[in-house]
Amino acid sequence: MASCMTVAALAAPTGEPITLGDTLSLSEVTVTAIKQNADLRTQATALTVIDRQEAERNQVMSVKNAANLIPNLFIPDYGSRMTSTVYVRGIGTRIDQPSVGLTIDNVPVMTKENYDIDIMDISRMEMLRGPQNTLYGRNTLGGLMNIYTLSPLNYQGTRAMIEGANHGTLRVGAGHYMLLKENLGISLTAQYNTTHGEFRNQYNGKHCDWEHLFSGRAKVEWRDQNGWYLSNVLSATVSRQGGYPYEWVETGEIAYNDTCFYRRTSVMDGLTLRKDFDRLTLSSITSYQYINDNMTLDQDFTPRDYFTLTQARREHAVTQDLIARGHKKSEGYNWLAGVSGFYRRYTMQAPVNFYDYGIADLIERHANEALPEYPIVWDSRTFLLGSEFTSPNWGLALYHESSYNWGKWTLSAGVRIDYEHARLNYHSETHTGYSILHGATGELYTHENIDIDDQSTLNKDFFEILPNLSLTWHPWAGKNHTVYVAIERGSKAGGFNTQMFSDVLQQRLMKMMGIGLQYDIDKMVGYKPEKAWNYELGGHFECWDKRVQSDLSAFFMDCRDRQLTVFPPGTTTGRMMTNAGKTHSWGAEFAMSVSPTELTHFNISYGFTHATFKDYNDGKVDHSGKRVPYAPMHTLFAEANHSIKIGGDWNKLLTFAANVRAAGDIYWDEANTMRQPLYALLGASVTWKQEHYSLQLWGRNLTDTSYKTFYFVSIQHHFMQRGHGRQLGATLRLFFN
Repeated sequence: MASCMTVAALAAPTGEPITLGDTLSLSEVTVTAIKQNADLRTQATALTVIDRQEAERNQVMSVKNAANLIPNLFIPDYGSRMTSTVYVRGIGTRIDQPSVGLTIDNVPVMTKENYDIDIMDISRMEMLRGPQNTLYGRNTLGGLMNIYTLSPLNYQGTRAMIEGANHGTLRVGAGHYMLLKENLGISLTAQYNTTHGEFRNQYNGKHCDWEHLFSGRAKVEWRDQNGWYLSNVLSATVSRQGGYPYEWVETGEIAYNDTCFYRRTSVMDGLTLRKDFDRLTLSSITSYQYINDNMTLDQDFTPRDYFTLTQARREHAVTQDLIARGHKKSEGYNWLAGVSGFYRRYTMQAPVNFYDYGIADLIERHANEALPEYPIVWDSRTFLLGSEFTSPNWGLALYHESSYNWGKWTLSAGVRIDYEHARLNYHSETHTGYSILHGATGELYTHENIDIDDQSTLNKDFFEILPNLSLTWHPWAGKNHTVYVAIERGSKAGGFNTQMFSDVLQQRLMKMMGIGLQYDIDKMVGYKPEKAWNYELGGHFECWDKRVQSDLSAFFMDCRDRQLTVFPPGTTTGRMMTNAGKTHSWGAEFAMSVSPTELTHFNISYGFTHATFKDYNDGKVDHSGKRVPYAPMHTLFAEANHSIKIGGDWNKLLTFAANVRAAGDIYWDEANTMRQPLYALLGASVTWKQEHYSLQLWGRNLTDTSYKTFYFVSIQHHFMQRGHGRQLGATLRLFFN
């Protein structure tokens, strides 16, 4: 799992591109890694690098697929592609802002709803763990993942793939990479995925996690002899899926009567410009991002007519990052400075429709139990809680990092000054009514109309100073060993709980009837940034002529104003983000790759995290000392693969691989009453590879291990989602120069 350049990688057959992930070519790295050193293993950070060969061997085409290979990174696969929840080192939340940043070809992805996308031409993935806020800004409290795609300047040819698996899964894709001129290249890729799904809704007998997805990407790169470099990447994704196979714990079945689906259309365009001068390099990263998505849920997830939720959003975002960096010196002073900003604006409609059983059980029953002498009857057996939002947000930051090299030592310090303004314009309304009867006679006593129409604006300003300090030691000259100690302050952005407005409206309606709770909108809707100090000791080592590479790290994170997804008091329809006091996370990470021969490789990575509440009282129970939910204590990935040259030809390889992935224990609630014990999933593959094609037969969770990936409570009902069972498939790849 450590970054590893093996002899086999250098001897890749001609049909396969020699890419950044294979060779760590300095010329390519200095173009793509604008804020990082060419060799990440010399930096004071915990890291994992996945090259193209490892990604293809393990069917990694997205962030969610890669999580299993990285210590202490956990991305549960549940719900739909909207639910891209990332947990690392005990940090993470289920809704709103992400805890780990994502860049694709240097462009930051602004919203986590766009994290779960498939990329068929990944050349290299990097995961930097621990706060990366100083250089990369908002929402990198837990770390940063960088994805780089194949460059048409470094590889020319055509690549195609077709993959089939059980549950009606089919994936086809193709990419063409060519030079228009000697220093101008273009690539075009397209991909289509479909599956009928694994989980069946017992209410109607249909699969509920079906999907159809199309994505395309166009990349243009240009480089001249005068130090100019330009890259523009335009991508688009259209996804239509069912999803949300949530099992009611009471019955052990997935069974709900209303439609659930998620639809997403997204477009991203990122422009990177770079100019090398005599003493420094100037870079600019500009992006435009658009997402139009719709999540519609049977939010009670039962066969009963409670209520449904729609969350339809349209968002536009623009980002700009300007970076100046002095040319790296092996001795003496080095520096980097930048200014970045963003503007994002979204509009959202989030109506909740109440139906017969929901009106009877959640409203009429409570009212009639409180005052049985005068029972109520609702005017109609359905009504609407309407919510509309417009949210323009913007931010501006200045950052700087300096380092000084002397001999075997490097001292580095940096700081980021970050300001963000968030605004929420909301409009909530409901128009309904009910009759009050005489309990003894059943005759009409009176009639009450309910007309609520609220409009207002909420504003929040966030100001953060995010420093870092590290000391790096290279103990042996000529050996690529690094020992480091680092201190960083990280932050995760605050914001607004738009999903709470239906609850606020519902409780206000019930309060007018003499029941329900009085919600303070400012407290219920707004939440503060989450902040943490990270203290870390680690190292990167190699030996045996780079055949053995290992990474070690130990960390302690002191987190304040911890953002936690909770369900508010009362019988409610939604969830909210709250600042849950203080948590501590401590643990360790280990990764090693061993290549005893050119054809045999072993990888292992292990992460341990102990994350607990130090100060959290939800108003009913003191949870201090309890484990933080959704943060696995152990993560493990181990893999062995061996290749056989057929006839002594490097262009004809038969490769056998086996792996195991494990995670757990995982607690699902703050009280630690529900948990998923440690589970392990066995995988294997056999790949036949020739100069122009490869055929891989693969399997995941071969033992069909049963485990859970998600747990939540809705209107006092408990739900879980099962993990994927046994998956068998075959992948054919074609490549031509």
